[in-house]
Amino acid sequence: MHNYLHIEHARMVFDTKKGKFTALTDINLRVGQGEFISLIGHSGCGKSTLLNLVAGLATATEGVLLLAEKEIKGPGPERGVVFQNHSLLPWLTCFGNVYLAVERVFGAREPKSRLRERTQAAIELVGLSHASAKHPNEISGGMKQRVGIARALAMEPKVLLLDEPFGALDALTRAGLQDELMRIVQETKATTLMVTHDVDEAVLLSDRIVMMTNGPAATIGEILDVDLPRPRDRLSLAVEPRYHHLRSQVLAFLYQKHLKHAA
Repeated sequence: MHNYLHIEHARMVFDTKKGKFTALTDINLRVGQGEFISLIGHSGCGKSTLLNLVAGLATATEGVLLLAEKEIKGPGPERGVVFQNHSLLPWLTCFGNVYLAVERVFGAREPKSRLRERTQAAIELVGLSHASAKHPNEISGGMKQRVGIARALAMEPKVLLLDEPFGALDALTRAGLQDELMRIVQETKATTLMVTHDVDEAVLLSDRIVMMTNGPAATIGEILDVDLPRPRDRLSLAVEPRYHHLRSQVLAFLYQKHLKHAA
């Protein structure tokens, strides 16, 4: 089941002014198609580094990363990435930012009319049809992140990679986008790998939570199955004992790792 994205014995070492720095060591993870995985851990544990390896933005010092049985060797449209900073081009409209990605992936083999259809469909998927003609400086932070998600999904990626996508947003906006992300992933069946510091976010959204040990030389400490039925509703989960038990398990892991690191 868990063999769509396959990471085997991955290790990442950086050259620094003080010498070699081992960020990650012996990372082994298998992700099933359509599965939602959250990576969680203390700051500096290598969560974003691991996501960058999957994105092809960095190359592992050792080990192998496979997606649909093909080795990951650099960035590619089959992996859509959404960062905490939305990275929208300010001179383009929301539509233009998404269209640029669509044109890059499909422009060589599809007419412009079809590219526009793809772009519009992605914008509708994230609920931004009313803002498609606006520029980034005319919309809120939450709407910018929706454009970033639309841009990633418009490329029809095999895997959606999210690096703290809601970390800079206020609590209410964040909750609304979490709900939107649940709906979008349910609708698209997208395989998703998300970095987060938010325990509640991880339990709410995930099928499994991958808990990282502290760095340097961080690795996977535990993997927790989130056996809560879907679709999920945050109000119902608030009174669900299983939800609070899962949350406590994640907090206990993180707290214990923090104590060991501090000692």
